[in-house]
Amino acid sequence: MEWFTASEYWTGRLVFQRALAGLYLVAFLAAALQFRALIGERGMLPVPRFVERVPFRRSPSLFHWHYSDRFFAVCAWAGCAVSAALLAGLDSLLPLWGGMLLWLAPWALYLSVVNVGQTWYAFGWESLLLEVGFLAVLLGNDEVAPPVVVLFLLRWVLFRVEFGAGLIKMRGDACWRKLTCLDHHHETQPMPGPLSWFFHRLPKPLHRIEVAANHVTQLIVPFLLFAPQPVASVAASLMIVTQLWLVLSGNFAWLNWITIVLALPAVAFPSDPPAVPDAPLWYVVVVLAVSALLLGLGHRPVRNMLSRRQVMNRSFDPLHLVNTYGAFGSVSRIRYEVVVEGTADEAPRKDSGWREYEFKGKPGDPRRWPRQFAPYHLRLDWLMWFAALSPAYAGPWFGALVERLLEGDRDTLRLLRRSPFPADAPPRHIRARLFRYRYTTWRELRETGACWERTYVREFLPPTRLTGTAQRS
Repeated sequence: MEWFTASEYWTGRLVFQRALAGLYLVAFLAAALQFRALIGERGMLPVPRFVERVPFRRSPSLFHWHYSDRFFAVCAWAGCAVSAALLAGLDSLLPLWGGMLLWLAPWALYLSVVNVGQTWYAFGWESLLLEVGFLAVLLGNDEVAPPVVVLFLLRWVLFRVEFGAGLIKMRGDACWRKLTCLDHHHETQPMPGPLSWFFHRLPKPLHRIEVAANHVTQLIVPFLLFAPQPVASVAASLMIVTQLWLVLSGNFAWLNWITIVLALPAVAFPSDPPAVPDAPLWYVVVVLAVSALLLGLGHRPVRNMLSRRQVMNRSFDPLHLVNTYGAFGSVSRIRYEVVVEGTADEAPRKDSGWREYEFKGKPGDPRRWPRQFAPYHLRLDWLMWFAALSPAYAGPWFGALVERLLEGDRDTLRLLRRSPFPADAPPRHIRARLFRYRYTTWRELRETGACWERTYVREFLPPTRLTGTAQRS
């Protein structure tokens, strides 16, 4: 069975598994802390309504059989517990089959969450975590050396992530071909980080170099993953460095981190692997059979990558076993933000005492500097960015958000950084206004201390009050 395993990747597997468990932990923690306001029984997009209209075969989930907020919380916190156990290395203390089942548990639990999460979970990194998490089930534990075919499949996923992202850029916005996208991206990205202002203010020639280096890393380097060592290790290391650069420049949930984790098994770490017996026959059969299935399903993302109508971030099966990825095929030139305000006045006027709600991650007060949240995912903040791009993105949930704020719903208020109204004394009216935001210059920053300058554009939602249900006043 020497052909089946590659003991020289023993350390790479170990580092990969522990890092992946850490990302699972972050994902489940975000689900546990945010679900009530987003998809709970009284959430903006309640799970019970979703499972009534979407059959199990289209969206497999435990919550098709039973849903309550308490049951969801149990599943989410159970996911945290299993992830923490994997992070601590419990799988290495179990028999091979027990370790595989332990890795299967967070995958099944998170699949159940994603498949009822609706627009709040419609991000590429959700499917990527599931696809990679499923492969982790096949990697084995300390009883066997890493299977060669699974190591290949992990590189194949990394190839599709990077090469697909590179193709979508070259086929998309012309600024990627002109090397000018980073003149705008750091300012207009969904959730800037604490260093994004400084990245934006880098000299434009350096921005050109950044874009060119990105094209090399995404369109050429991925092919080197399948070269002999040490070339594959160098290719994976270049991808890791590029992703760390992106980590510094913004908040992209765990997208960059899981890409880094994917690159780890391709690195030939110096190690002295222990002597282990040959892999048992049942394990060989399971790994080869499932790998053959995954390779067979892989023709869909390949066909998508080769298509001139390439799409980003789509799953080709309800279990999220094979998916297509990509980001920022187009880059906004102007940043818009929806600012939500409330007033306690019985009859709202332009000169009413409108007070602004502050979100945790998205820009609001021009003087408030962005914080680092990634790999933690602030789902409401991300969707507010999409809402600013077009009201159509906000259609399914924004009215419910306004209604919850008018009710002083505590679960919804916990998603915010600060509410100007206590939960027991909510505002009489809510309005939303659209502003254009831009980064200040070095001079403006020194004079005002503000990293943003904002200009009123138009009304996004007129003053709205509660009359049984949220209606316009």
